[in-house]
Amino acid sequence: MTSVDALIEGLAGVGYIASRRIATALYMAVNLQKPILVEGSAGVGKTELALSTATLLGLPLIRMQCYEGLDESKALYEWKYGKQLLYTQILKDRMGAALGDAPDMDAAMDRLHGMGDLFFSEPFLEPRPLMKALREDDGCVLLIDEIDKSDEAFEAFLLEVLSAYQVSIPELGVMKAKTPPIVFLTSNNVRDLGDALKRRCLHLHIPLPDAALEKKIVASRVPGIEEKLTQELVSFVQSLRTMDLRKSPSISETVDWARALILLNADSLDAEVVRDSLNVLLKFEQDIVAVEPQIAELIRRPLA
Repeated sequence: MTSVDALIEGLAGVGYIASRRIATALYMAVNLQKPILVEGSAGVGKTELALSTATLLGLPLIRMQCYEGLDESKALYEWKYGKQLLYTQILKDRMGAALGDAPDMDAAMDRLHGMGDLFFSEPFLEPRPLMKALREDDGCVLLIDEIDKSDEAFEAFLLEVLSAYQVSIPELGVMKAKTPPIVFLTSNNVRDLGDALKRRCLHLHIPLPDAALEKKIVASRVPGIEEKLTQELVSFVQSLRTMDLRKSPSISETVDWARALILLNADSLDAEVVRDSLNVLLKFEQDIVAVEPQIAELIRRPLA
């Protein structure tokens, strides 16, 4: 990626319509080898940005979904305990013979310690997403999705990975990435993230798109849609976002609605087709009930 403009064009080529602000933040993150913390409401394209970047650069995508209680063993590595136990049972007789001629207890313990180390070596290691990302020799895109759903202890654990692209494993030592991954962290602002984490990242907030950008996104994501229908549905969605709804429709729901309208053979908006498909846009019954009496008026509003 030689420039921001080239990045905008490249992302468009894989189906992601990026604003200049988004492309500039991504350009800096890649070239400065800094993680990028992407915030915004659900459905504005945070996760899709990481997926599109991986596609554009031809890199593998490694995704880690965060949740409450996520810990090091699920994010970094754990030992294959079943395999360790199986090998212990198989080698039990051989271990007994090796310890049998030890002159004293200290010597036996030394030998046992050496055998134990074998069971905490590479063949018994089960890598999880963070370790897999660090072990990709040619780099990858690492998506740490919904980091705000994890707890503060896990957030603190991430600091070493995000600052030095390395992890410390007691049994094996420090593992450092040969090629630092391109790291995306996404947040829906369920909770405030710590200052230490934010200092290690570039920050990008993706807002809901304006009408012009939303039209471009719909046209890119729904090939073949008529321009008139695109204008009408985007105008309708933009109007919904001015209302006091429990959940305003996001760009992902706009795209889903456009596909639904094509499926219903609609070439323009009318009250009946909007009423029949409103549940694609609005996810709470109270919002649907609030909007239904105003459908005709919303359709008649000037196009965005």
